[in-house]
Amino acid sequence: QDLSGEQIAEIINGLRQIPAQMEQILETQDSQIEDFAHQFNDTQDFIFVGRGINYPIALEGALKLKEISYIHAEGYPAGEMKHGPIALLDDKVPVVAIAMPGLVYEKVLSNAQEAKARDAQLIGVTPESTEADVFDNVLAVPAVDELLSPMLTVIPLQLLAYHIAAHRGLDVDQPRNLAKSVTVE
Repeated sequence: QDLSGEQIAEIINGLRQIPAQMEQILETQDSQIEDFAHQFNDTQDFIFVGRGINYPIALEGALKLKEISYIHAEGYPAGEMKHGPIALLDDKVPVVAIAMPGLVYEKVLSNAQEAKARDAQLIGVTPESTEADVFDNVLAVPAVDELLSPMLTVIPLQLLAYHIAAHRGLDVDQPRNLAKSVTVE
């Protein structure tokens, strides 16, 4: 997709606001996520879903949770929920859906509804101003241009993984079996 000069200027302006928005997430969400994380002490599985530019963030959220909390977690494209992952859902499997306003927003909400219909606890990474009432819990991020959203949506997922691990008494600074560097031969 070609961007107009006006769109480019809006994105550049949005980029300038990202550091302050990151600080806002840390200031407003850290203690809330810490309080929220305790309920996952006995959770065995997590599903993360996203579409478009936020699908890789769903993968990152699942990876971070696996690495430091030792919980089985998988990231999926939200549109693929019907093709396997939905069979895993019940009230013991939380689903984290990244739902940022933009091209795929309504589709992510529709996929989230499918998870909700299977009694999954639904956690939305979405702006607080979202009209979507499908989520049981919201990890709020500021509303930004969809292209910039991954820089913000990843932060609550990292905080969630961190606080779940901390509640489990795990050493988040020294995860087991994790190399700090990769050597390619």
